[in-house]
Amino acid sequence: MSGRIWLSPPDVGPLEESYLLAALRSGWVAPLGPEVDAFERDVAHRVGVANAVALASGTAGLHLALLALGAGPGQVVVVPTLTFVATANAVVYTGAEPVFVDCDPATGNLDPALLRQLLAELDREGRAVAAVVPVDMFGSCADYDRILPVCAEFGVPVVEDAAEALGSGRGGRAAGSFGRAGVLSFNGNKIITTSGGGMIVSDDAELVARCRHLATQARQPAVHYEHAEVGYNYRLSNLLAAIGRAQLHRLDMMIDRRRRLREKYAKLFATRPGVRLLADDDAGANCWLTVVVVDPGAAGWRAGDLAEHLAGRDIETRPVWKPMHRQPVYACARALLSGAADQLFADGLALPSGSGMAESQIARTLETIDAFVEAR
Repeated sequence: MSGRIWLSPPDVGPLEESYLLAALRSGWVAPLGPEVDAFERDVAHRVGVANAVALASGTAGLHLALLALGAGPGQVVVVPTLTFVATANAVVYTGAEPVFVDCDPATGNLDPALLRQLLAELDREGRAVAAVVPVDMFGSCADYDRILPVCAEFGVPVVEDAAEALGSGRGGRAAGSFGRAGVLSFNGNKIITTSGGGMIVSDDAELVARCRHLATQARQPAVHYEHAEVGYNYRLSNLLAAIGRAQLHRLDMMIDRRRRLREKYAKLFATRPGVRLLADDDAGANCWLTVVVVDPGAAGWRAGDLAEHLAGRDIETRPVWKPMHRQPVYACARALLSGAADQLFADGLALPSGSGMAESQIARTLETIDAFVEAR
């Protein structure tokens, strides 16, 4: 019963080892190679799109997708304020300006009504909007049934930040398939990992080809090294792609384990006043992270109290993302706010959710939480 319990550690084993060893023995050690090609095909098939390009990170994917859509100086890109900083940083990389919009308090995802209000304001001001970048928070797809028509009304393309949502779905469509492009992350804490890595997925072959060109230093097809524009070294290693292919084979099992863990959390908190699970009615979520939202007045305790209790027993938790409009680097950025993201930051807590958690670790986590709540 001892040892640290992490929030979402990599879940790797013998299958990943065998794939990596086979790739190493093949001689394809440098970036690109047959494992990268196969990984792109496998992920595109899983998401239900025609094209994919594997990259060194999800952040690289956001950067390239926005560049391919023409984002640059003098333009704005609409980003949820409740997200990881990479979503906003990728906008700045292009020279465009991020403009933040608040979230739906029930899910943490971009608020479609506020999005429409913001796009209308920007349209009246004559601002050029290069893209809207919804984020599928904690593995729950944003409300694309409402977001896509709003963006279409204003003629703005969508880049879906599905970094946390591989394997999730909404209305019969897979996460990553909703926009002109979707971006996935394979960072070490994601639903599947390649250690570090990401991917752009899209039905737009021209967009993907443009991203692939930029990701390989924008090298022209010449015997010598010829470059007509600035490119980037964003390629994924063939060895890491091999790990990703093995992980993808195990994706459904890993999602199932995370969902069953969320069910245990839901049962534990079901009779506790003032406590709910974020996006708890989303049957299509991959349950990457289970987030509990606490009303201190009704519960008699704060999310931070539970975090402190678990930390004292070597169990990792994490607050919900600090909103971008509260980050010093973006404090002066434009934002349309309702207060929902601030409230979730104050009241939300991500609990250990890893698919590799042993039954003893799950039991220890649940018992520790239960003892805390009972004492309150």
